[in-house]
Amino acid sequence: MSKKTRHEEHEEHADESWLLPYSDLMTLLVALFIVLYGMSATDAKKFEEMAAAFNSALNGGTGVLEFRSDAPTNTQLDQGNKDKMNSVVDKNTGTSEMAKLKQKEQEDLEKLKKEFDSYISNNGLTNLLSTKLNQSQLMITISDNALFASGDAIVKDDSRQLAKSISNMLQEFPDYDVLVQGHTDNVPISNSSYSSNWDLSVDRALHFMKILLLNPNLKPEKFSPIGYGEYHPIAPNDTAAGRAKNRRVEVSILRKYQDTAQKAEIPAAP
Repeated sequence: MSKKTRHEEHEEHADESWLLPYSDLMTLLVALFIVLYGMSATDAKKFEEMAAAFNSALNGGTGVLEFRSDAPTNTQLDQGNKDKMNSVVDKNTGTSEMAKLKQKEQEDLEKLKKEFDSYISNNGLTNLLSTKLNQSQLMITISDNALFASGDAIVKDDSRQLAKSISNMLQEFPDYDVLVQGHTDNVPISNSSYSSNWDLSVDRALHFMKILLLNPNLKPEKFSPIGYGEYHPIAPNDTAAGRAKNRRVEVSILRKYQDTAQKAEIPAAP
């Protein structure tokens, strides 16, 4: 009698331990999608509050949702807009103030020019002195015949009053820089005192400036003497009349407020 082998049936029990990590994975995915959604939102402040709530609920503390947004909050945006507005206001105010300063300077220089013109007219000096106001300076031009003997740089005694009168008018506006410029014609000079027109023009400017500065109300640091020799003529040197125009001293009161394109350290002589 054959013996049959009997196989006992065993019940298969499914291993469900994988459910735990699967649920954790799903939780993390949900948290990730919430983070991504929150990052796309415009209100960063509310997102941070929501992230803190999820972190507390899921982990009991900090975790994947702990996030600090570098995007500006509504309050920061408002403050930024205010700062921009203030910057525009400051710029406009600065431009307005500069315009007022330029206008005041223009009025001052026009007033000073009228005083010089009146002095020239009242003293019969129209053939010896002239004034010109332009974008860089107020210039007083004085013929050398009114100041010096031929080939000399010492101011004539009867011309010292002219220098004194000019200094009295300049003292009304003591904060302006002043250039005293000497010019000659192109006739060569060579005597015991001067070897060239350069030397003569510089010495004439210096001597006239020193007389101006005898006025204690003027500031010496605002004055500079310059000699141009024969190299900045205002008339042709081929006639006696032209050479006479070129022999001159110019007193230039420089503007303080002018456009950058117009401003120069030393204005070119006409």
